[in-house]
Amino acid sequence: MGPNGEQVGIVSIHDALKLAQEADLDLVEVAATARPPVCKLMDYGKFKYESAMKAREARKNQAHTIIKEIKLRPKIDPHDYETKKGHVVRFLKAGDKVKVTIMFRGREQSRPELGFRLLQRLADDVQELGFVESHAKQDGRNMIMVIGPHKKKAEAKAEKAAAKAQRGGEEPSEPTEA
Repeated sequence: MGPNGEQVGIVSIHDALKLAQEADLDLVEVAATARPPVCKLMDYGKFKYESAMKAREARKNQAHTIIKEIKLRPKIDPHDYETKKGHVVRFLKAGDKVKVTIMFRGREQSRPELGFRLLQRLADDVQELGFVESHAKQDGRNMIMVIGPHKKKAEAKAEKAAAKAQRGGEEPSEPTEA
């Protein structure tokens, strides 16, 4: 292939290198598995730079899934439960997954149903924001459940930015001293 994407045809390597040298370009193998291999005349430095920019742009738009962890005890106080539930709600609204861990101590280990009921209650309380991704399961002294958000991270960021922009327009300006 030529420098502007035009078809040159099947050419020997020696002739292709000569063409590249005359045009002051590089001969780059684009598809090695094709028969015959496809090569293109191009500025290799520019090609590398553009492909790096495309990769960087793709990484920037990619959402990173973060797993936040909340730890509870089976005999948690109602107010403490509400506080922890508030954290779970905040994480789910931000588009993050939440790993809820219930830690058992001593004789509490003989009552895993307490932990199961607590996890079920939490899942029911945040049902409109997230779904149970992995159900409660005992793991040694702990019981673990993962809750995933209904919204993706990118959607949550966009909503947050829109809400911030909307609030920015409604706030009164600060008074100045006269």
